[in-house]
Amino acid sequence: MGKKIFSGVQPTGNLHLGNYLGAIKNFVKLNNDDENDCVFCVVDLHAITIKQDPKELRNNIRETVATFLACGINPEKSIIFNQSTVPAHSEATWLLSCVARMGWLNRMTQFKEKAGKDKEKASIGLYSYPILMAADILLYDATHVPVGEDQKQHIELSRDIAQKFNNDYGVEDFLKVPEPLIQKEFSRIMSLKDGTKKMSKSEISDLSRINLTDNKDSIINKIKKAKTDPLPLPASLNELNERPEAKNLLGMYSSLTNSNLENTVNEFVGKNFSEFKEKLSQVLVEEINPISQEIKKLINDKEFLDKILLDGHKKANKIASNKVKKMQEIVGF
Repeated sequence: MGKKIFSGVQPTGNLHLGNYLGAIKNFVKLNNDDENDCVFCVVDLHAITIKQDPKELRNNIRETVATFLACGINPEKSIIFNQSTVPAHSEATWLLSCVARMGWLNRMTQFKEKAGKDKEKASIGLYSYPILMAADILLYDATHVPVGEDQKQHIELSRDIAQKFNNDYGVEDFLKVPEPLIQKEFSRIMSLKDGTKKMSKSEISDLSRINLTDNKDSIINKIKKAKTDPLPLPASLNELNERPEAKNLLGMYSSLTNSNLENTVNEFVGKNFSEFKEKLSQVLVEEINPISQEIKKLINDKEFLDKILLDGHKKANKIASNKVKKMQEIVGF
C-alpha cells in the first residue's frame, strides 16, 4: 500500500545543499515510487510570518519550483503548487485554531528559537504557524510527512489537533493522523565556516554554504576554503564528536554517495583533508552542477513555471476545498 505524502518548502530563495540532502533528494525518491501519491507545496503563507519583499517573494516561488524540477521531481506524477492559491489552507487553519490549545503551542521549541529573547515583538503568525502546518497536512489526508528531527514536534502537534477535532465532533478517522517520515542514515549539513551551526542562507558569508545554483568553480573553491582542523581524518565515529568540521564534511560525503558514516570514516582514515576535499568536491560537482545548470535554464522560462503552478493549483484546490467544505459542515456552518 502506497503512502500519501505531503511536504512543504519555504520560498526563501537560494536553496542550498542542506535543503537538498535534508529534503529535496528524498522528495525525488518518494516521487519516483509509483505507489506514492505526493503533494509538494511551496509554502508562501509560511514565508510571510517574517516580512518579505513582495517582488522577491514572487521570484523565490518560481525559483523553488525550478529547483524541484531541476532536482528530478516530476509534475506529471506529483502535485506542485503554492499554498496561497488554495484558500482552503487559510480556512482550515481557523477551524483548527479553535481546536488547538495554547499549552500545545507554548511547547513549540522552534518559536522560542526564532522569536529569540523579545517574544513580544514576534508576529502572531510566527507563533501560530504550526496550526497552518497542520492544516496543510490534514487537508490532503496525508499518511506520511517527510521532516527533519527539528520538525518532528510539529507533526506531533498535527496528530494532536487531528485527534481532538475527530473526538470533539464525533467523526472518527475523518482527519487522518499523519506519521513523520524521518530519513535514516542522514547527516545534518552544517556551515562550511562553523561545523556547530546549521548551513543557512541567512549566514552572511556565501562561503558558508553550497547553493544549488553554484557552478563547478564556485563549489571547488568553497570546499577548498571550508574550515577543518589540523589533525588527519579520524579512525572512528567516536572521534567525530569532538571534531565538528570533520564530522560535517564526512557526513556530506556520506549523504552524497549514499553510504553510511562509518564506511566513509573507514575509507578516509588517516588521510589528510586536502586529499579528502578533492574527492568531496568531485562528488559535489557531479551531483550539484547539473542541477545548477537546469535551475538557471528553467528560471528564465516564467511561463512554463507558472503553468506548472497553475496545473498544481487546480489539482490541490479540488482536494483541499472538498475537505474544508466537509470540515465546515461538521462544525455546523
